[in-house]
Amino acid sequence: MAATFGTINTATSPHNPNKSFEIAQPPNDSISSLSFSPKANYLVATSWDNQVRCWEVLQTGASMPKAAMSHDQPVLCSTWKDDGTAVFSAGCDKQAKMWPLLTGGQPVTVAMHDAPIKEIAWIPEMNLLATGSWDKTIKYWDTRQSNPVHTQQLPERCFALSVRHPLMVVGTADRNLIIFNLQNPQTEFKRIASPLKYQTRCVAAFPDKQGFLVGSIEGRVGVHHVDEAQQSKNFTFKCHRDSNDIYAVNSLNFHPIHQTFATAGSDGAFNFWDKDSKQRLKVSQRLNKNCLMQGIKRFTWHWIWTSYKLLFLIYRQWQGLINLFLVAHLIVMVLYMLMR
Repeated sequence: MAATFGTINTATSPHNPNKSFEIAQPPNDSISSLSFSPKANYLVATSWDNQVRCWEVLQTGASMPKAAMSHDQPVLCSTWKDDGTAVFSAGCDKQAKMWPLLTGGQPVTVAMHDAPIKEIAWIPEMNLLATGSWDKTIKYWDTRQSNPVHTQQLPERCFALSVRHPLMVVGTADRNLIIFNLQNPQTEFKRIASPLKYQTRCVAAFPDKQGFLVGSIEGRVGVHHVDEAQQSKNFTFKCHRDSNDIYAVNSLNFHPIHQTFATAGSDGAFNFWDKDSKQRLKVSQRLNKNCLMQGIKRFTWHWIWTSYKLLFLIYRQWQGLINLFLVAHLIVMVLYMLMR
């Protein structure tokens, strides 16, 4: 049942090393997914306490609890409808619900599986909801009908799913990565083994739809292109490691414009990356809790990307002068050391 919850809480946690804005009245158990509205500053979180909660994020960074609804069992995933009017959520109760949040309506069941639903995606180009389950199927749903439009068999349980129409990437148990062209969703376009050696935790399709990222429990991310002609651009890199300690990569999320991306790991850190230049842009300080998922809003990235781009452009513009200055500085330092 939908309901408002909590009050605005401006208190700060004693452990907030990145000085982030903390959400008021957070869930009482582990958070399983975060989803920002595509039309407004609303944030939805699902959690293991069976709840789906919504906050309004104010321009100041503060948050205001708006509404909540519940499932019968822990909730594992969520997504928004493209017009921002409704939220879809699913989880261990083997059903997906549509919550018409903005109109104040009651949530209704729109999808069912034979096992928990791990992933969910709204596909506006098809006006369909896709659900991926541990029953080894993906189902496509017209939310006005009680039966799926199509059921796609998978080789194993669905662990991860990402859609950038017409590209859909599915990660399953046994390290399978299955690529679909949603212009022909009833046929697999390609199936490959993950370039990573251990269990897949997350995938994220490139914004330009040319490939995808895959993250695993081994603290590593793979960058993979779909086109055979671009296979030379594929690579993997290590992340979320501390000396001999290796942490899972739990979430991958692209910036909607710049194609930079963030990783969140079980080490309690989130990092920002540029896959094209193969560089890490920013490292967060580690929290005292695991980072299980992330939601990225455009303004979150603005200052990071702008600063990085500005410094790069300055260097390119004055590269000769900067190099000359560095050489002169080195000569002066050498002469100084010789004269001491």
